[in-house]
Order: sequence, then C-alpha cells, then structure tokens
Amino acid sequence: MDSVTVSPKFQVVIPQKVRQALHVKPGQKMRALAYDNQLIFIPIRPIRESRGSLKGIDTTIERDEEDRV
Repeated sequence: MDSVTVSPKFQVVIPQKVRQALHVKPGQKMRALAYDNQLIFIPIRPIRESRGSLKGIDTTIERDEEDRV
C-alpha cells in the first residue's frame, strides 16, 4: 500500500500505480468526500462515458393495480 504526504498547501500526489490503475489524467476533476474518518476521491467522468453501462438491465417492475390509475 502506498502512502502520501500532505504538503503545507494541503496538496497530495496520487502514487503512479494508483493513477495508472484508475486511469487518472492530469487536470481531471475529482469529488472529495469525508466518510467514516476517511478521505475518498471519486473521479468525475463525463456522462457520455457511462453510455451503455446499464445495457441488459431489467427495467420491468411489478406495480399494484392502484398505481396504474
């Protein structure tokens, strides 16, 4: 597991192995979340990249008779 150091300006460098594994690019936006005493970075990807990601999902749902009115 790689570790990072927080700079005096509160900056960190993402280790190369992690950048390559997650395909992080320079200038890419990230969402930063504080969760359960952890800092989590989530890459913000263009919506077009998710096109087709739900292919084959079952969209039929059971509905009650009263919901149909």
